[in-house]
Parts: sequence; C-alpha cells; structure tokens
Amino acid sequence: MKENQTQVTKGIAVIGLGFIGLPLALSFAMRGARVRGIDVLPELIEEINHGVSHHLEQYNGMTIRDILKEQLQTGQFRATTSYQEASQEVDTYIVTVGIPVANGAGNYSYIDSACSSIAKVLKKGDTVIIRSTVIPGTTEERIAPLLQEVSGLVPGEDFYLAYASERIAEGKAFEEFENMPLAMGGINEQSAQRVKEILTIVTRAEVTISNIKTVETAKVIENIQRDVNIAMVQEFAKFAQSFGIDTGELIKVANTHKRVNLLVPGPGVGGYCLPNAFYYLEPKATELGVSLNLLKRARDINDGVPNHIVTRVEKELGTLVGKKVAVLGLAMKDYSNDDRISPPIDIVKVLQERGAQVLAYDPAVVTEYSFKHSNLKDCIEQADAMLLLAMQEEFRHLNWAEVIQQMKPNAVVFDAKNVIAKDQISNHVTLLKI
Repeated sequence: MKENQTQVTKGIAVIGLGFIGLPLALSFAMRGARVRGIDVLPELIEEINHGVSHHLEQYNGMTIRDILKEQLQTGQFRATTSYQEASQEVDTYIVTVGIPVANGAGNYSYIDSACSSIAKVLKKGDTVIIRSTVIPGTTEERIAPLLQEVSGLVPGEDFYLAYASERIAEGKAFEEFENMPLAMGGINEQSAQRVKEILTIVTRAEVTISNIKTVETAKVIENIQRDVNIAMVQEFAKFAQSFGIDTGELIKVANTHKRVNLLVPGPGVGGYCLPNAFYYLEPKATELGVSLNLLKRARDINDGVPNHIVTRVEKELGTLVGKKVAVLGLAMKDYSNDDRISPPIDIVKVLQERGAQVLAYDPAVVTEYSFKHSNLKDCIEQADAMLLLAMQEEFRHLNWAEVIQQMKPNAVVFDAKNVIAKDQISNHVTLLKI
C-alpha cells in the first residue's frame, strides 16, 4: 500500500514513540513517507530499531511488530534520540509527547523540552504539528512563542504551525488514524492547508478545519464527556446493586432507546486520556473564572470506584487482613498492555493498604511489580478472593468453574467484566458484579 509522498514532504519526524507515536510513525511509513521516530529513551530506541514493540496493535492481519520490521527493512522508518540527525532528512515534525498530570496539575516539561529541541534544528519552510492533548491555548500561547524564541523563526511566516487532535483508541490505532474524522487548526490559513496535505497522507476521513483554540478544547471535552458518562453509569450501578437488579441488563434495556447511549461501568477510568482530561480544561476555566462543578464531581466519582470495589469485597470477607486476593488484569482497559493510570493498579494498592496479600496476573502488561506473578495458578490457588478487572485474550478461553475450584471454600469472586456466569461457581462462592 505504499505511495510516493516525496512531493508532499521530504520526510517526517514523529516525536514520542509511545502508544500513539509509534503507530502514527509507521502509518506514514507504510504509505511511502520517510519517517524518523524520535524519543529520549535510548533503551526504547534500541528495542524499536531491533523490531521490538510491546504494543498490541494490528492492521490488515499484521501485528505492529510485523509492520515495524517491514518498515525498518525498507528503510522507510528508523528511530533515533538525535533531533540533529533527524533534521537532515525531514522537514515536518509531529509532536505526540504528552502533558502528564500529577496532583491535578499538568507537567509541561516534556512537551516544552521536545519543542525546544525541534526549535534548535528548525529550518525555514519546515512544518510543526502538535498532536498531543493539551490545555486549551497551549499551541498559540506557549508552544509558538517557545519555537520562535529558540529558533529565531516566526511561526506562520518562516515555518508552518498547526494543532491536530489525536482521537485514537489504543488497540485500533492504525485503523483510526486512517478512518477517524480529523479536526485541526493552523496558526494561519497557509499552515492549515499545508498540514492538511501532510496528514491526509494517512487520514482518509473527513477533515474539519477550525481555529486552534477550538480544536484544542474540542479534544479535551470529547474525553470529558466520556468521563462524565462513565461516572453516571457508575452511580446507576450502585443503585442497581442495592435494588437487586443486574447492571448490565439495566443498561442494555435503557440503550434500546435510540437517543440513549450509556457506556458500561467498570473498575474505574484509566489510561492517559480520560482521567487527565478534566485537569487539562480546569486551568483555563479557573483563569476565565468559569465553574466546572459537574465535571469535577464526575472525576471524583470515577476516582472513588476502586475504593468502592474493595469495600464490597471486604464486606463479604469480613476483613482483608491476611487474606490472599488474586487480581486478574492490570491493564487500564481490556486487551491492552498499557498500565498507565490503571484502576486495577489503584485497586491493588487499596487492597494492600487494608492488609490483603495481593497476587496479580496479566499476561500482556510488561511492567514489573512486586505483586505481579508470571502464572495464573500461583495467584488463584487457595485464594480467599479473586477480582477480574481487565480482560486479556488468555482470559477469554479460561474455564471459570475450574479456576474458581482452586480457590478456598466460601471465596469471593468480583467480576468487573460480566463474563462469569452464576452456573460456573459453586453455591459456597459469592459472586459480585459491577
């Protein structure tokens, strides 16, 4: 599916080779663009240049590892830590470096560093595209002045600058980079048109051009509306539990209404996007004197779900002190290896704080934890409780009746994924659902 894109761009540097940046870089490479991926982690660069990726992405029957190896072999893609090296081969820079949130405050240091490094090698006629989720106003109020100060070049006159929102769901990155409608804005009309031409090397869907501040804000509220929807169904789930009705059935029935689209409750809201979204909007709202009480309440509800789940398990066991608790799934969502801001990790911490001995198993998550074990049997055997918190492919094929038989009599099973049927457990086991 390669196409010759030499007339569109000399080459593209993608800054940040994580869950978004690497699939994006390979998406351009597959379509004939010369791509250089840049990251600050030498060990990550070495892995990638040896064809190793732990991401669980696929496209047209190929895994991301297959795609990576193919593009390395053709020379269309290579990774480096050197902006200077990459600048010799590219005229376009796409930034996917995030703004982490700690204690409700965004940390600009990573994106500032990336943009400063770009500015040091920026040439007249180059293009800079920001695809990170940012606090509204960041591109024009922070990044543009930084690029100009360090490079001595004027955005919109000497180089093109634009913001394009990233709307990708992990696990579907290649498909959605191609087919998800794109929203973007340029610092001027020339920048917008130039960047649209570059991004449509990959994107085949509709492109909406607006002003940068609107697109930045739209990206944030797209995530927040899902955060609020999930908080709402978490409240509905609490009602259903107390009322003695099945939460899944309740949502299924409500969603038969053509104008209702309730999401599914789970063990919390994780990942890099949704939990951070409110904290990207809040600083600008505070600056403008705008109250976001509903959005803040939704964030607090979702943050409180891990504690609520542990309390339910603790109530059934009487105490968690000294109890062996098996946790299945540590990823922030199903069929992912991403454990950033992961509710299952938060649940483990609460369990430990209340005295439980936690043994966790997730065949996809590569991060090492003191409580993480390499096989399911060690976790389940003679456990007082089991919490299924995130699905992985291996879990789909388990015989849950056989798994639960290895646990202690009168054990507690918490099924956050609604995959364990009542007829798969004995009468002596307590089954809890979301």
